[in-house]
Amino acid sequence: MRLLIIEDDREAADYLIKAFREVGHVADHAADGDDGLALALDGGYDVLIIDRMLPKRDGLVVIGTLRAKGVETPALILSALGQVDDRVKGLRAGGDDYLPKPYSFSELLARIEVLARRRSGRGEETVYRVGDLELDRLSHRVTRGSAEIGLQPREFRLLEYLMKHAGQVVTRTMLLENVWDYHFDPQTNVIDVHMSRLRAKVDKGFTRPLLHTVRGSGYVIREAR
Repeated sequence: MRLLIIEDDREAADYLIKAFREVGHVADHAADGDDGLALALDGGYDVLIIDRMLPKRDGLVVIGTLRAKGVETPALILSALGQVDDRVKGLRAGGDDYLPKPYSFSELLARIEVLARRRSGRGEETVYRVGDLELDRLSHRVTRGSAEIGLQPREFRLLEYLMKHAGQVVTRTMLLENVWDYHFDPQTNVIDVHMSRLRAKVDKGFTRPLLHTVRGSGYVIREAR
């Protein structure tokens, strides 16, 4: 998922950014209501995480402005104001969920996943399959045949992106932007290294590989023929 955190407490924001990236999501940050509104209007996010008390523009005002402009991106409000009246006010302002501080990251993550599924209606697929390879986006479980494959968070994101585009050639630029969140080429072999590790885990021991290099173009995952 691509998330936007609108939070003026830099330490709290850094914690969330790191935690979300560790489980395979991309998180951007805005430190006040004005910057948060601008990013939310332009960024194409799956879920917004908004502190209620923000500099320049209150979190509820941010949400109300987004809704008035027709932006329906799900918004979860984080706030130290946790009384029933506060939660009701937040939901009536256009928030989709309200989580009082302090909170556990596991609960926050679960709530965000629910909001993302609701937004997609029928839902973006939660399980991808290519041949006998299966990836479950919610449980972060990967199996091939009867064997479970242990992946690091970045390896999981890489495989998830490839499986989401199964049968299509995925370029280096696409991977840098969508897996590493780079909008430039750092001129390193980071993709090659991760693809090599992924191949060792996904294809090793199987007679027909699923991961293929398309010379001069990129990579593709497709069912063995």
